Amino acid sequence: MLLRPKQRTKLDDTNDGEFYSIPRLVTHVDEGFIDQLTQLYRDRLEANSRILDLMSSHVSHLPEEMEFAHIEGHGMNEEELAGNPRLHHYFVQNLNENLQLPLPDKDFDAVLNCVSVQYLQYPEAVFSEIHRILKPGGIVIISFSNRMFFQKAIAAWRDGTEASRVKLAKSYLESIPGLSTPEVIARKSDVPTILKMLGIGGGDPFYAVIAQRL
Repeated sequence: MLLRPKQRTKLDDTNDGEFYSIPRLVTHVDEGFIDQLTQLYRDRLEANSRILDLMSSHVSHLPEEMEFAHIEGHGMNEEELAGNPRLHHYFVQNLNENLQLPLPDKDFDAVLNCVSVQYLQYPEAVFSEIHRILKPGGIVIISFSNRMFFQKAIAAWRDGTEASRVKLAKSYLESIPGLSTPEVIARKSDVPTILKMLGIGGGDPFYAVIAQRL
């Protein structure tokens, strides 16, 4: 196992459904991060393909000019998902309680996860499911910054550094047989940490970990 039991714990261990019951119709990263993510999707995704937006919200950050055959959404708040104009269908599921995705084998060309991987308590199981539903050659793109709901992030992520979080996300992909060697994109903020903590200057760092089903 990648994580010890203590590393899977959250400061707030109350029911996740209650925490996410209030819709948060905001973006959790800045425009610079979003622009970089949209460009990454533009570069790596194929038009008219089948996409799973895992742990999604009211926005998917997909390029507006690209059309896809099907975009399946997953998340924890139905109102947010219902307000996402890119989703053709969606389902609500707590991946910390129900680890199996209700989706067919080898059915998706891409699985996307934006700024949410830090909340997975059993990432090994979830990434095994991602592998299962990807078509051969399908891609998984995990993107994140340094922001989080601190009380809901697992200890292994919460107590780490930006560098250790990149390694952790990479290890999730490396732990799954049948995925390619992960590619890491890291664009750090050049603003000193103390200024970032004060909210002065600079933009959000951008990290992405990418692999393909072999």
